Amino acid sequence: MTPLASCPRAILAAVRGVLTDIDETLSTRGHLTAAAYTALERLKEAGFLVVPVTGRPAGWCDHIARFWPVDAVIGENGAFWMWHDRKAGRLRTRFIQSETERAEGRRRLEAVRAEVLGTVAGAGIASDQPYRIADLAIDFCEDVPPLAKGEIERIVTIFEKYGAHAKVSSIHVNGWFGDYDKLTTTRTMMSELFGIDLAADASRFVFAGDSPNDSPMFGFFPNAVGVANVRDFADDMRHLPRWVTDARSGAGFVELAGLLVGARQQPSS
Repeated sequence: MTPLASCPRAILAAVRGVLTDIDETLSTRGHLTAAAYTALERLKEAGFLVVPVTGRPAGWCDHIARFWPVDAVIGENGAFWMWHDRKAGRLRTRFIQSETERAEGRRRLEAVRAEVLGTVAGAGIASDQPYRIADLAIDFCEDVPPLAKGEIERIVTIFEKYGAHAKVSSIHVNGWFGDYDKLTTTRTMMSELFGIDLAADASRFVFAGDSPNDSPMFGFFPNAVGVANVRDFADDMRHLPRWVTDARSGAGFVELAGLLVGARQQPSS
């Protein structure tokens, strides 16, 4: 991982859009700062395509798509994307699975829920679970005392024992049934909603993230950026970002946004 401050201006100036994780990438210790929200606005005002890509639930994503300065939002680690159709004046949602598939997945996740709560002391169901459509989120540090790394790994093992996918974020272990993740849904969304072939244009998009569930995105985007706290998880990720900010969490995102906007506005020499 190379300091973002040393990224050539030509690379920054060629960026067309920003995809970003939310928890501890945009947020800082569980809060969205005014500076981080303003950074989103600055990116939009400068003409960037902006899409949060998060493990957070559908209920949150409804709000984000309607009220944040973004073009769309991908939620529950790729279960769907939402966007506010300005012409029609309504929110739209594109699910990756059918309602029948989602209902069956929720039914199967009940066994995972029971085993995790029965065998991993201190684990909890995430407080945002009632607003989820497709996945199960196990809290290991957001609203419960932090669990040890070995206990987090036990939670992952339980999900996988039942045949579910499991991804570790900075606060939750998210699990689901279905062959999708942040990356596969991002590629589908960019093609269907914006007519962009990411396989051909990946260098013109930045993904910003911080934790193991962002690893596939780090591996795909040649100019992926980790906020500084990504170093906390470096040993647990197959793929690391090319660039890393000096600042942690939301302040790191502000750093990234400032460099991108500055590169776009600065005349080339």
